[in-house]
Amino acid sequence: MRFNHYRLLTLLFVCLLESVQAQIERVEPPYWWTGMKSSHLQLLVKGEGIGELNPQIDYQGISIQKVHKADSPNYLFIDLEIAPQAKPGSFEVKFKKKRRVAQEWTYELKERTRPKEQFEGFDASDVVYLITPDRFANGNPDNDIELALEEKTIDRAAPFARHGGDIQGIINSLDYLSEMGFTAIWPSPLLENNMPQWSYHGYAITDYYGVDARFGTLEDYIKLADEARKRGIQLIFDGVVNHCGSNHWWMKDLPFKNWVNFQQLDSVVVTNHKRTVNQDLYAADVDRAIMNGGWFVPTMPDLNQQNPYLATYLIQNNIWWIETLGLGGIRQDTYPYPYKGFLTDWTCQIMEEYPNFSIVGEEWSTNPLIVAYWQQGKINSDGYQSCLKSVMDFPLQEMLVKALTENDKDWGKGLVRLYESLANDFVYADPLNIMTFGDNHDMDRITTQLNGDYKLVAMAMAYLLTTRGIPQVYYGTEVMIDNDGHPGDHGIIRTDFPGGWTGDEVNAYTGDGLSPQQADVQAYLKALLNWRKDKEAIHFGKMKHFAPENGTYVYFRYTDDQIYLIALNKNEQRVELDARRFKEIIDGKKMGKNVMSGKAINIEKTIPIPPKAVMILEL
Repeated sequence: MRFNHYRLLTLLFVCLLESVQAQIERVEPPYWWTGMKSSHLQLLVKGEGIGELNPQIDYQGISIQKVHKADSPNYLFIDLEIAPQAKPGSFEVKFKKKRRVAQEWTYELKERTRPKEQFEGFDASDVVYLITPDRFANGNPDNDIELALEEKTIDRAAPFARHGGDIQGIINSLDYLSEMGFTAIWPSPLLENNMPQWSYHGYAITDYYGVDARFGTLEDYIKLADEARKRGIQLIFDGVVNHCGSNHWWMKDLPFKNWVNFQQLDSVVVTNHKRTVNQDLYAADVDRAIMNGGWFVPTMPDLNQQNPYLATYLIQNNIWWIETLGLGGIRQDTYPYPYKGFLTDWTCQIMEEYPNFSIVGEEWSTNPLIVAYWQQGKINSDGYQSCLKSVMDFPLQEMLVKALTENDKDWGKGLVRLYESLANDFVYADPLNIMTFGDNHDMDRITTQLNGDYKLVAMAMAYLLTTRGIPQVYYGTEVMIDNDGHPGDHGIIRTDFPGGWTGDEVNAYTGDGLSPQQADVQAYLKALLNWRKDKEAIHFGKMKHFAPENGTYVYFRYTDDQIYLIALNKNEQRVELDARRFKEIIDGKKMGKNVMSGKAINIEKTIPIPPKAVMILEL
């Protein structure tokens, strides 16, 4: 009896030990859907000792195709096949050791309830409003500090500290954004950044499926998408597949030794940022390796997308967010840094699942040859092909600032910069799907770049909203936020939106405390944005421009039914342009209507342009 009792206790102890060792910490993606185009799903399972167990599923329409062990014994990767007849519901994944069930996990297949039109991507009919959430509006002060996370302070006076902006603040601002005329919002990442400091920006992700508690909850994020959609505003997700934060949960126990690049070295290898190695015929292998494999900064480990399990994880993660939020697009950060083959797989798999979706990639190069390389449809000499619909027009951004600040009397300077920049559009597969902008969260504010000249700020906005492409406006540009005296200081560039915090003396929502110039620019941009909304010629029409002369630049956007003349005049005096020069477009038309003032203007012989302004005429 004693012997049997001893054996029984031993068996109970062993079972308890196995259960503790195999405690499941997470399964990702946390849920999935029936009815997806791709029937394949790969689950990442994390738990101590889970690699020693065998998963089993007994659910009609769901089958395990293969189980993969990792280098770490604390991971399993399970390949599932979801048959078309699989029904929504929950089922148990049983993890067995020999014949005993050591652990169970309930997994859910949801029914796809979002209509297809919710996955229509942004295009040239939209205007995108870029937001740094921590600096935009504090809608819920109760979530300013999260004791479970490392950074536990709020200090609006410190440029690199957290200021308290959140998802609720964006939700509260949607009516303002809708009334202004914006049709899409792009918040920088809202996912968890559990770093000790300087992670307010969101690009050091520590949980790819978790919303940062200081921004809100997953339910808040879904509400933001739904409330924006009610107002005709699409939500763009800011993705980061190149790197994560050094405090990411998997960094303490990587699934595979090659999950992160240069992980085995004693010191961090930082990328050389030589992005041209992706196209350079003569680039050294070592430069390519450091560019694609080097860490973005010492606190942002570089992910190795050549690991097939990580590649699948990142692709599924983006699809999960598209489906969960009903997104209108993705902006992919640091686009040329990952491996090119992965970028093709990533973009093409997303676009195969959502054919009308939109993805824009950040390639911060002012060389249009480099930027054009990544766009879908581009025929490249090395045979590289992409499914990336849109690229960001950094070349045009640089030329816009030079065009408006240089002296037009100097050869090759001034407005001719814009003229020659657009002349490069022949290198792009689809110029209408390029994202144009005056500034963003990583560069000096456009107001600072234009030396605080409110007339030039208005001119820049008018140009961006009438030239080809998809315009993006950085939050606060409408009230001329600047970073004067702090060139290149990201903490100042990403300053608080006036009125986003209770007690702000200046309030951009109501206009209280704005200077006359700020109010003028805001009103002008609002009028222009709302006018632009239904103008097919401005969105998708053809473009013809005429070489700049004497500080003026004229171009036309037109279809068979609409013709718009846009004229930029940098001079301090009114200018009369000879209408005969534009005969091939004007074609005998004698009158035009100023779309801002509604005033009719005779253009039979001359076209009068006000001093230091942009005039838009409907012919």
